[in-house]
Amino acid sequence: MNRHLLWLSGVALLVHALLLMWAARSHSPTVQEPAHVASGLTHWTTGRFAAYRVNPPLVRLAASLPALASGTELDLLLCNQPGVVRPEHALGDQWVRSHPSRACWLVTAGRWACIPFMLFGAWACWRWASELYGAWSGLIALLLWCFSPNVLGHGWQLNPDAAAGALAVGASWAFWRWLNRPEAARAVVTGALLGLANLSKLTWIILFAVWPAVWVVWRAARTKAGIESRPWPRELGHLVLISLVGLFVINSGYGFEGTFQKLGKYRFVSSALGGPVEERQDEYATANRFAGTWLGRLPVPLPREYLLGIDLQRTDFERRMPSYLRGQWRWGGWWYYYLYAMAVKMPLGTWVLAAAAVAVSCSDRRYSGTWRDELALLAPALALIGLVSSQTGFNHHMRYVLPAFPFLFIWISKVGRAVEFGKRPLVVIAATGMVWSMGSSLWIYPHSLSYFNELVGGPRNGHAHLLDSNIDWGQDLLYLKRWLDQHPEASPLGLAYFGLFHPRITGIQFALPPKGPAGGAAAAEGKASTEKLGPKPGWYAVSVNFLRGFRFSAPDGQGDGEWLGKPYYTYFQRFRPVATAGYSIYIYHITLEEANRVRRELGLPELAERGAGRGESQEQG
Repeated sequence: MNRHLLWLSGVALLVHALLLMWAARSHSPTVQEPAHVASGLTHWTTGRFAAYRVNPPLVRLAASLPALASGTELDLLLCNQPGVVRPEHALGDQWVRSHPSRACWLVTAGRWACIPFMLFGAWACWRWASELYGAWSGLIALLLWCFSPNVLGHGWQLNPDAAAGALAVGASWAFWRWLNRPEAARAVVTGALLGLANLSKLTWIILFAVWPAVWVVWRAARTKAGIESRPWPRELGHLVLISLVGLFVINSGYGFEGTFQKLGKYRFVSSALGGPVEERQDEYATANRFAGTWLGRLPVPLPREYLLGIDLQRTDFERRMPSYLRGQWRWGGWWYYYLYAMAVKMPLGTWVLAAAAVAVSCSDRRYSGTWRDELALLAPALALIGLVSSQTGFNHHMRYVLPAFPFLFIWISKVGRAVEFGKRPLVVIAATGMVWSMGSSLWIYPHSLSYFNELVGGPRNGHAHLLDSNIDWGQDLLYLKRWLDQHPEASPLGLAYFGLFHPRITGIQFALPPKGPAGGAAAAEGKASTEKLGPKPGWYAVSVNFLRGFRFSAPDGQGDGEWLGKPYYTYFQRFRPVATAGYSIYIYHITLEEANRVRRELGLPELAERGAGRGESQEQG
């Protein structure tokens, strides 16, 4: 390989690590991160894996190592409360409250501990693309991974999605190498990586079905083409070995807790595994549709909490939740949600490269590997996107399809062969797309989590299209604190913050803003009640999720939280922010004149000068 390309690849890896480290240091703990750290601590200290069972433990075991080494303590009684199906957020809240001065730093250290997963993903993209398409393609795949705003936005967090993509692409690369040269040693390595991928994300259980299907098609195609292959019983034996090693690694990751428990002994909460919900007393009542059947007598070769995690995740989709897309709220989701999210959150430069890859695939077979190679490459990604898109009980997070991205990056990288073939126009197109993609991503760094491409107006208009972890995951609290330190006049402050990390821990003094009429206008409110409603003059900071009517708990300024079950703060859309903290918290300074203008629009009585404060319910504690 060209020495200069190796040097560039090394520089890209180093820059990638530094970008992740700085983003990890700059952002406040996001919604789920304290729960991941606290749950990881319970795994290390008790050997039990019930906490946060909807995600396998590998990433949080690594993320909680700094907290474990620091000697932080945890109330383990929260793990054993009867009737509590998901104790992780209570654990996370208790851990933060017990270590308020250290929690933010320990989360940062946990993020740094997980960066090796991201470097492995970068290496796997580079290696597979180099072997499949050539050295220049390897560099393109590496750059797409290292500078993707979605990888940079999620790669510094403790959520496992980016790490799951890294481990799965590494495992699939090993499987592809085994397909090309079936050997027992390669089968063992493939199985080990398969197990690690499944210890990062439950959805990668589909590889146990996808890979055998790919092997059947691969072998049939080789036989039809007259290519000599090893005896099929031997290859089938290797495939069984891959699965057995994968299962061994998965069970090892859970300490073999509940391995081989009979299916009929489980207590499930989903209707898929437990039976119809209407036959039970409440939505989390347990049952087992297999009890008393021959299937119920079969031992399950998986850890108990792994299967219960699948069951609980399935329950979330069965319940149906409010979902948001392009300004519209509805119960349940859309089958095309993830495709739309990818369209608006991938850089346009990446889409230029993807279009070029499609064009050369259709016009010049030299750019592609064999169709068998590309089947092995794309099958896991397409299976994942198809599976996730079929679950329309709710749509909140594009990151659910993030593990498919490295496979797509490798396939797109085939345009790098234009250098080898001397196709200058395509080289120019590819270089333009690559520079555009990287530049667009770095332009808003370190706020990569909130990235939206130029087609939809960038991150400032992102909340018009997607919410939740696509733009606002509680990550910008430290940026708000810095802004407040620089603007002492912004006091007292009304704050509606989307997150479970209490702002008072960072030193922010605040109260909830006055609630507006939940329906958008004051239809039948009494005079006494409408006078208490917002808007009112003052300084405010509002997370864009609440700006768009998200239903969630908000810290109340007194060390507790309040459930915002209605769109109380959508009236802030009628004001122009004076500043932003990152792209997820909008800061407002509302004058009496502005407040009365919007109150008239909402059908609320105007405020007199004397009664223009935020009201007694909003006094700072």
